[in-house]
Amino acid sequence: MKHTLSVLLQNKPGALSRVTGLFSGRGFNIESLCVAETLDPKVSCLTLVTRGDEAIIEQICKQLHKLIDVIKVTDISEGEYVEREMVLIRVKAEASTRAEVLRIIDIFRGKVVDVSPTTYAVEVTGSESKIKAVIDILRPIGIKEIIRTGTIAMARAPKK
Repeated sequence: MKHTLSVLLQNKPGALSRVTGLFSGRGFNIESLCVAETLDPKVSCLTLVTRGDEAIIEQICKQLHKLIDVIKVTDISEGEYVEREMVLIRVKAEASTRAEVLRIIDIFRGKVVDVSPTTYAVEVTGSESKIKAVIDILRPIGIKEIIRTGTIAMARAPKK
């Protein structure tokens, strides 16, 4: 089962390395990892996607809590949350396919961020399934390159 963990950690050299080392040392895989500063520049938020049953995820969370730089660990996939991923795709855009590529990108609410004589670089943001769908549709046209951010996620605000 896929789990999305949100880890607040001190924004110090080596903190991320210790987290990833914990995973590799215990044979756990990280499917996606995204980390950046929070409003407090001394604290980073790491969003990590991994797979495992409840016992494995509980073990991972306990081990993360033991790391000195870790402030808080939350398995946000236990409740309601929103997640997004961004992808940059360089796709063939020859004269015969330019209009089709633009229509597809418009349907997926993406945008063209760079143009060359033979390609478009497009940006699409959304759920993992949306990203997969746009890749699947653009593949027959000719994808030259793909760069993905990985998942970022946030728990939904409590309903009052």
